[in-house]
Order: sequence, then C-alpha cells, then structure tokens
Amino acid sequence: MLSSFREREILEIARSEGKVTVEGLAAHFDVTVQTIRRDLNEMANAGRLERVHGGAVLPSGVRNIAYEERGRVNADAKAAMAARCAADIPNGSALFINIGTSTEALASALLGHDGLLVVTNNLNVARILSGNARCNVLLTGGRPRAEDGGLVGPVAARMVRDFAFDYAILGCSAVSETGVAYDFDIDEIAVSHAALAGARETWLLADHSKFQRNAPAKILDFADVARLYTDEIPDTLAEVCASKGTEVLPG
Repeated sequence: MLSSFREREILEIARSEGKVTVEGLAAHFDVTVQTIRRDLNEMANAGRLERVHGGAVLPSGVRNIAYEERGRVNADAKAAMAARCAADIPNGSALFINIGTSTEALASALLGHDGLLVVTNNLNVARILSGNARCNVLLTGGRPRAEDGGLVGPVAARMVRDFAFDYAILGCSAVSETGVAYDFDIDEIAVSHAALAGARETWLLADHSKFQRNAPAKILDFADVARLYTDEIPDTLAEVCASKGTEVLPG
C-alpha cells in the first residue's frame, strides 16, 4: 500500500520538476524500483499521475504530453486495438484517419489491405501506408506541427470536406466519464469535425489511459460514435456507451 507521505512527496516532485522517474524516486526514498512502480501505478489508477516510459507526469489538462512519450504509453494495447480495428475494415473502403499514436498503430495494421483510399492529416500515417502499394493515400494541406507530424487548420479542413468516407477513424487525448472525447488543439479538431460530417460511421480508438486524463476541447459525443476500440473500460463508461449506442470492442 502506498503511504500518504510518499504520495504527497511524489506529487510535489512531479509539480516542481514536471516528471518523476522510477529510478530517481527509488533512490530518493531508498526503496526498490518495484515498490516505486507499484506506487506510480496506484497513483495513475487514482488519476493523480499519468504513467509514461520510465516514470510518470502530472495528468494533462491544457497541454499534451510529449509525442515520444505518448507513443510509449500502452504501446502494446494500442497495437492490439489497432489490429482489431483493421480486421473490421473491408478492402476497398474510404477512410479518414486523424493525428495520434493509436491511429499510427492502425496504419501499420492496414499494410495488408487492398484498395483503400485513405485521407489523413497525419504525416506519419501517410509515411507508414506509403509502404502499401495497393493503398491510395492522400495528405491534406494545412499547417504542419513539428512535434507530431500533424497537419491542422482551415486548409486541411477544407480539403477533408470534399470527401465522403465509409469510416472516419479517430484518436483522442481524453475521454470523460459522460462519454465525450476531447483533444488539445482546436485547429486539429476542426479537421476531425470536417471528416465526421462526411463519414458514414465514426470509430474511435482510445486506450484506458485516455479515461484518466483531461483535455479542453470537445471532439464529439459518443452518441456519434458507432464503435469504440479500447483495451479496457470502466463499468460506468461501458454503461454510458450502451445508452448512447456505441459498440465497445476490446483489443
């Protein structure tokens, strides 16, 4: 059991330094790294910290965590979710895929598909899918974000509005207990909204860490999500999904 003394001090270090590391805390408290890992997992489960590779950070509110760290968080779960989602996408489909590490995992899982048309504002998704000669990939224009390879803004949104998609497949930064998906960049969300308007169905990829985070800008309500691909989901959110008609598909 995590002592309240150690928890308070871990939070103070996280606030002052922006991040805590397993090895640093083990040395600071003179305990084993296994003890610190358990501490950080307990605090993450309680929503007080967010686990990243080698340590933890404070839960995000108005700023996202660094892109490389995001890629390490629940990487195996994201790969499993992506594989399940890809298996449900028929060959010959028209897709919109947005920015995020979960959607990049999906791009990798689509390398064996035939005849896809994929429109994306994610440079990394386009790079991955360029390895599939049987897939037609179109990048939006827009303002590039150096930190994650995203293309955002009104130019990107205008291009997306010209398409009709079988599926708009989105990642997000946070999910509320009331079944609303959020992100950090309103310019990014404008592109996703344009895709939603032209999509027959919307699917969301969100691992369990997204249920413990906050972000300021609404992408969509789960009433507009046909399928949620996740690794695990709280019972209360599962009930919300059922009430809103969102099918939950564990990876």
